[in-house]
Amino acid sequence: MSFVHSFSVWFIPFLIGFIILYGTYKKVPTYETFVEGGKEGFSIAINIIPFLVGMLVAISVFRASGALDYIMLVMKPLFSLFHIPAEVVPLGLMRTISGTGALGMTSDLIATHGPDSFIGRLASTIQGSTDTTFYVLTVYFGAVGIKKMGYAVKVGLLADLIGFLASIFAVSLLFHS
Repeated sequence: MSFVHSFSVWFIPFLIGFIILYGTYKKVPTYETFVEGGKEGFSIAINIIPFLVGMLVAISVFRASGALDYIMLVMKPLFSLFHIPAEVVPLGLMRTISGTGALGMTSDLIATHGPDSFIGRLASTIQGSTDTTFYVLTVYFGAVGIKKMGYAVKVGLLADLIGFLASIFAVSLLFHS
């Protein structure tokens, strides 16, 4: 444990030092390059703000409208048919939209059911096995001006569905009695 702790504490400073020394060795103006990268990062952050605000408003409207609750009510018989706990389905849906919203749902599920419960383990696994597809597409694709997102949406949502189902399978296999 001591080695792992020491390694984790020193790895990032070592990596940064190595990059600076290697850049200097290759005669790259490391400080000027760092400052230029910081300028680019700041301008990208400014360009992302409108897309981020739009996405956050859409998420708030979706949750406040009760649409998520209605979808759950209609689909509950289908979920029980496939032994999918209805409690985690909103998490699977929210995870594709918002990482923060999904993290809030995961925290609520863990607080309600406990971290070592089937639902708690499943929520944690879903959180780590899926991505914020719509957030990524809206914010990052929008910031760089990509307008045609059809294939990216399909592949991202398919990956999220596979991650969701694989989470249910793995947690059921490993922890469900």
